[in-house]
Parts: sequence; structure tokens; C-alpha cells
Amino acid sequence: MTNSQEQVNGHSKFSTKIRVRYAETDQMGFCYYGNYASFFEVARVEALREKGISYRALEESGILLPVTHFEIRYFQPARYDDLLEIQTQITQLKGVRITFAYQTFNEAGDLLNEATTQLVFVNAETQKPMAIPENILQQLNQ
Repeated sequence: MTNSQEQVNGHSKFSTKIRVRYAETDQMGFCYYGNYASFFEVARVEALREKGISYRALEESGILLPVTHFEIRYFQPARYDDLLEIQTQITQLKGVRITFAYQTFNEAGDLLNEATTQLVFVNAETQKPMAIPENILQQLNQ
């Protein structure tokens, strides 16, 4: 897995590469559709890490980030041993929510799918949504 970051339209776009393993394919030889949620989680965690934010540190400080919405549109399948590039971009930081957009490409540069996830900042102790902490908001907006 490799990661990189670039600026696109004023927003950071992150790139994470993941190779499709044999166990992640279905009987048709395609990457099973449900695996993309896991791939996007990897890409999202790495995008935050590039901004200096660790999921572990968030959780240790009492902040949770559950996914509240996941949407995906498939165009082409990935196959066993394909090296996928997942481009991730934070598209919204508002109130208690953070939204990520993803595009998955194969090695030929073909767009395989587009997706979004929305997560909510939650106080681990109260289990209630909380405003994005100012220090995290600053890091994400850099």
C-alpha cells in the first residue's frame, strides 16, 4: 500500500494503492462488491493520517467516527491481483459531520467506481454527536 497527497480545487486529494487479493474475489473472478467498504476505510484512515490525524489517537481522546451514510456507484469490476488506486477527498466539514468522496481506478486508469461516506464525530463517553474539535478542524483545513 502506498499513499500520496495533492491539492485539487483547494481540497487535498489523497491516493492510496491496494492490491486485490484472491480471497477478495467472487465466483465470477471480480472483486466482491462488499470489499470496497473496507478499501475505503483504509483510504480514509490513511488520508487522515496524511493530515496528521490518527484514528487511534482520536479514539484514545474519546472521539469516535462512525459511518452514518455509504453510497457507491459501480462502473467496472476490479479483478484478482489488480492494483487499485483509491483517490480520497474530504468534501464537507460541517457541524458534527465529515464527508469523504472516493474514486477507484485500475492500473490502466479506468474509473471503476465512485463513492461517498459520511461520518459523525461522537463523544465516546456520552455516545452523542459532538462538534468537530477546533484543533482537528484546523488540521483538516490545512
